[in-house]
Amino acid sequence: MRLQRRQLISTGAAAFAFAGFARNVHAQGRELAASEESYVNQVEGYGPLKADPNGLLDLPEGFSYQVISQSGETMDDGLLVPGQPDGMGCFPLTPTTVALVRNHELKGSKALHRNMGPGGFHHERLGLLDASKAYDTYKDGRALPGGTTTLIYDLQTRQTVRQHLSLIGTSTNCCGGHTPWGSWLTCEETVETPADADVTKAHGWVFEVPADATGLVDPVPLKAMGRFDHEAVCIDPRTGIAYLTEDQGDGLFYRFIPTVPGQLARGGRLQAMAFKGQASADSSNHDARIWSVNDWREVEWIDMDDVEDPAGDLRHRGHAAGAVKVARGEGIFWGENELYLTATSGGPLRRGQIMRYVPSPDEGGADEARTPGRIQLFVESTDLRTMNMGDNLCIAPWGHLIVCEDNYSDEVRNHIKGVTPDGRLYTIARNVFTGNSEFAGAVFSPDGSVLFVNIMYPGLTFAIRGPWNAVRS
Repeated sequence: MRLQRRQLISTGAAAFAFAGFARNVHAQGRELAASEESYVNQVEGYGPLKADPNGLLDLPEGFSYQVISQSGETMDDGLLVPGQPDGMGCFPLTPTTVALVRNHELKGSKALHRNMGPGGFHHERLGLLDASKAYDTYKDGRALPGGTTTLIYDLQTRQTVRQHLSLIGTSTNCCGGHTPWGSWLTCEETVETPADADVTKAHGWVFEVPADATGLVDPVPLKAMGRFDHEAVCIDPRTGIAYLTEDQGDGLFYRFIPTVPGQLARGGRLQAMAFKGQASADSSNHDARIWSVNDWREVEWIDMDDVEDPAGDLRHRGHAAGAVKVARGEGIFWGENELYLTATSGGPLRRGQIMRYVPSPDEGGADEARTPGRIQLFVESTDLRTMNMGDNLCIAPWGHLIVCEDNYSDEVRNHIKGVTPDGRLYTIARNVFTGNSEFAGAVFSPDGSVLFVNIMYPGLTFAIRGPWNAVRS
């Protein structure tokens, strides 16, 4: 359906001064001149972007967006939609409704947009929040603002049905991943402690949030999955093994073999990936090229000990034991018998890499060494206009990757990119709102009709529709 009428948002919250954005906007306007382009397509994709007259989101011809949630709105529990929406999972609830479980990357920063918790800028609604249900608090007893919200959206009516807080008291919830059993794993991208931050507990954990939770869930840290700067996680539905990224320039790539598949809280083994025959390698290609695009490496996995890591040196111990460094491992997503992950600052230009991992037929088993898993350097940016620090990603229904850019600079805008199965890139969307914040949390509805995505600042969640099957590669 072509949307003709613009329904405007109006909210009185202390919310970021963007009242008046169009809720439903169709891509239109002039084509940008070549000299003005912020992107370069390696394949046609959906064609050139059209300038959004609302100055928010440029899309190709025939595509439209809908703002379905914004930070500062009042939720159904009386609290406010927190700021900095990041990673997000989409789960079917009924034939027409989905649950979007969103991370909010909040910690005790003084910057207003980073401190917009569910109680509001001035804690005006803090009384509605039971701090006893929080994992942690500030030292004055207020619940930490990080956590998740759950948004129920009707694909048929195109309405947001309900929003509520589903996890609170965590810190710097960056990305995560969905599970095959219908929950969201939210990851803390911090290892702050009471010694170095205004908190009462150590952080750096993964928490599980059932998609069908109707209120706050019990905040149980999955400590066996390790304490580090977690970014994202995906799970192989065949084995139940979880794969985890670490957002550090010298981070590692991990896997977690659960004691009982599907029951992560029952513990398991944490391991770090190494290149077979090349101990303690560095996959970044920053200073020396150790592998080229399309090259494959066989891998082995190193058992990690002391995974709760009170000293905060897990990655250093892993690298010393032989694990390979990954330059800011961020987004990760399970595909068809393989996964893809981003290294946001990898490559000689430090503009990003995408890797593809194919597990062993005996992944995590006794015979794994006979046919080890393999990892490929799938994409490496050679031009910031082609890919500029890809972060969160997902796999589209038509088999392409969808990659969110995460670069804060005045050089080039942030985009959503598509990647073909042979590693060529094209552009799907561009953030043209003031501040040029990152895209995050891209994920498709189960029927493949809607791409949901966040812009972290000013805190918007979009539903994007269009002729997805018309992509030209």
